[in-house]
Amino acid sequence: MTMIPTPPIMTATHEVLNQAHALENYNAYANNRPLQEAVAQQGAGWAQDWLMARGAEVGSAEWIEHGRLANAFPPVLKLFDRYGNRRDEVDFHPSWHECLGWLKRHGCDTGPWAEPKPGAHVARAAAYVMFAEIECGSLCPTTMTYGAVPVLRHSPGIAREWMPKLLSRDYDRRFIPAAQKTGVLIGMGLTEKQGGSDVRANTTRAEANGDRTWRLTGHKWFLSAPMCDAFLVTAQTAKGLSCFFVPRWTPDGRLNEMRIQRFKDKLGDRSNAGTEMEFWGSLGWLVGEEGRGIPTVLEMGVYTRLDCAIGSTGIMRAALSQAMHHASLRAAFGKRLIDQPLMKNVLADMALEVEAATALSMRLARAFDAQTDEAESLLRRILTPVAKYWICKRCPTLSAEAMEVHGGNGYVDEGPMPRNFRQSPLNSIWEGSGNVMCLDTLRAMARHPKSIDVLSAEITPALGRNRCFDAFVGALQKGLSDPQEIETRARELTQGIALAMQGALLLRHAPAPVAEAFCASRLTPSHWGATFGTLPANTDFATLLARAWPEAA
Repeated sequence: MTMIPTPPIMTATHEVLNQAHALENYNAYANNRPLQEAVAQQGAGWAQDWLMARGAEVGSAEWIEHGRLANAFPPVLKLFDRYGNRRDEVDFHPSWHECLGWLKRHGCDTGPWAEPKPGAHVARAAAYVMFAEIECGSLCPTTMTYGAVPVLRHSPGIAREWMPKLLSRDYDRRFIPAAQKTGVLIGMGLTEKQGGSDVRANTTRAEANGDRTWRLTGHKWFLSAPMCDAFLVTAQTAKGLSCFFVPRWTPDGRLNEMRIQRFKDKLGDRSNAGTEMEFWGSLGWLVGEEGRGIPTVLEMGVYTRLDCAIGSTGIMRAALSQAMHHASLRAAFGKRLIDQPLMKNVLADMALEVEAATALSMRLARAFDAQTDEAESLLRRILTPVAKYWICKRCPTLSAEAMEVHGGNGYVDEGPMPRNFRQSPLNSIWEGSGNVMCLDTLRAMARHPKSIDVLSAEITPALGRNRCFDAFVGALQKGLSDPQEIETRARELTQGIALAMQGALLLRHAPAPVAEAFCASRLTPSHWGATFGTLPANTDFATLLARAWPEAA
């Protein structure tokens, strides 16, 4: 009889080796030296301890999980109540409310207006950057509320009733009339199907009631954050496009005639509810002068565009943090990834990009602090579209590179990289696409010629410190003074202004190895269009990496 050999008993083992653990329980501020330094340079040194405490919070496992849960469980639309009455309510996961509560509690919506002082907008921007590392959807209503305050101050009647609750640090999640709440948020509805960025093409109409109120009728293609307590909405009147304040509830306690049509199935965050909204005779109040809706909403847009720049800085920082963490713990070919020469180049190049974005966005935030300074106002006017254009354009490219550092693990939705990558193009589209920003830069120079002098005053102190920088600035000045085909060259010129400003800031304030690497890799024709990881071989990689991720040293 032939004996069949018994197969060996296999012991099941599943010990996972050579994997990085989840990035959590770290301090997002302590680990970000460029942000710490930029905050101090731009007048918010008084906020360092406060920001260090905020960095410990957002880097904690608890808050990272809130960001994940808010997106894993998207909002649910409840058009009707149980009896069939129209409700148009949105039900959110508790973690969404936790995120908005954190942002409201720490003044990321209206803090600089509630407690104005030098550096207030800079400190807020730094907190905003850090929160963007864990959850971006909740930043949308935060930003719109931030930009609404200066607009509503022009309407004393509205401001008298609403401003105390706008400036409140209380987040009140209840779906009830604003008069009964302790804190409120403001949204906006500008975009329509036929208009896009050309809001003058909008067809929503407003009819006067004769008692200073109006009735709005129309359809908004994008109305974000429908849980907000009121909205700034554009509509046509007999005198042209105008801006209106439309509350979610009417003064007599009834739901305003605003009807959600559907949620947008967006590429990016799932936590926020982007909607299409119809106005069926919705009650509203005129904000600003009738027929002057564009200047009114543009005032709000200046602030929301600032947040696009700082938000994209935060998204890039999140991508870099994940890449640095992963590369510090995973090994290949006998070394940690971060010690491999080519990976070191890639990581250092990304770190350089984030440091330059941080320097530019914090400098722009300082211009918002100096509300009455003419030079800062002019700089704010020209630099806002510049920073929004360039920082937001760089965000998807860097996010993709950071995802590649993780290999296949970075492509799997169980981790944070796919959500970060899907969010990365948003700010380049929101509040004006790239072309709109570049044309707005040209418009700022044409309408405010002194803004070029103010810009020059920011750049000139850095001249003479680096030959690449000097040559780049000279070519830029020549291009700006040449009127030929200037609209066709608008992207080239806007990019040039951004790079010149970043170079100047780094040459003036950053360690020499950082500034030199930036000029060598961003301001020379041989490197234009290069991918990340093409820094010159003589770059001081150790300095760049240590500043970006001290834990890896």
